[in-house]
Amino acid sequence: MTNIPDKDYQQRASWRRLTVFSLIFIAMTAAGLYAVYDQFAGRSVTFDDRLISPQAAVSIIALLIVYFGADGLRLHFTLRALGHRLPFPVVFRLVFINLFFSNVTPMATGGGFAQIWYLHHHGVPVGRATAATTIRTVMAVIFIFSLTPVFLLTLDALDNQPLVGSLGPILAVLILLYLGFFMVVLFRTHWLISPLARLLELLHRFHIIGERRHRRWHFKAKREMLRFSYSFGVYIKGPKRFVALSVIFTFIFLLSLFSFPALLISALDYEVDYLVSTGLLVVTTFVMYFSPTPGASGISEGVFGSFFRDILTANHLVLITISWRFITIYLGMLAGLVILQRELVRNRREAQ
Repeated sequence: MTNIPDKDYQQRASWRRLTVFSLIFIAMTAAGLYAVYDQFAGRSVTFDDRLISPQAAVSIIALLIVYFGADGLRLHFTLRALGHRLPFPVVFRLVFINLFFSNVTPMATGGGFAQIWYLHHHGVPVGRATAATTIRTVMAVIFIFSLTPVFLLTLDALDNQPLVGSLGPILAVLILLYLGFFMVVLFRTHWLISPLARLLELLHRFHIIGERRHRRWHFKAKREMLRFSYSFGVYIKGPKRFVALSVIFTFIFLLSLFSFPALLISALDYEVDYLVSTGLLVVTTFVMYFSPTPGASGISEGVFGSFFRDILTANHLVLITISWRFITIYLGMLAGLVILQRELVRNRREAQ
């Protein structure tokens, strides 16, 4: 929540570091796909051209438009509720930049920094940018974390899953901790000021940060937390139609995201239980939130393969896993990389 000028951010997100994370992402993705191929698909994989038939292609493109469009609109209306209005091209460029950063940095932390930097560069104060990105994330988390226990308890397809059986109590605790933390962030932000001050004091005591930096960080952290708390109050009290639309488009975004496996499986002429497919992906997405790998690479493919192996034949499991990740993640990441490069070039020209 501290101030993030362009120079500091570019140093943090240096291309060397991003390259390392990108290579880790690729390596872990390959490992995850191999695990699906070796453990769940019986070392069998077959390409099926029904996935690229005109009917399937039109359906996938239409759902992609809804997916990316809702992602941009949920941020747009969150910003409107906070009293800021950015041009639609600016907002939708951020959708892809966020996809790139959040998937090449561990625990999606880079995505948050990238969004704040980008919004700040386009005239949104850091506190409001932090509030907008945090609120958008929290709304999605509340949907996912509220639905996950329901599907864990009701889906027969998860009954024989070793991952769910062995980690059930841990998942329940994580759900409560995660939701509790975000409730504190949103409604009792000032509670975090004292623990953060103690952390900075500890870093200073062990000579990890100097006296000057300790004072500066303490001041800026407290200032941005108070600004965030004020901004969230502005959001809650903002125009009701914008608040409602931000929630509605968050729901549409998640529903479209969770619909891709059902669409892909249906394109291969399987009988699809939409509720089961959606529930399995909700739980998969929940697990991905706790993956330490960049973009949940490796973990997401492995969990997806484990959950969907009883729905698909062995020769289609790897194909659907790759297709799902390519459409929802890899495609957006490539677009984000191109857009990011153009943004950095534009920034350098403006600075000259």
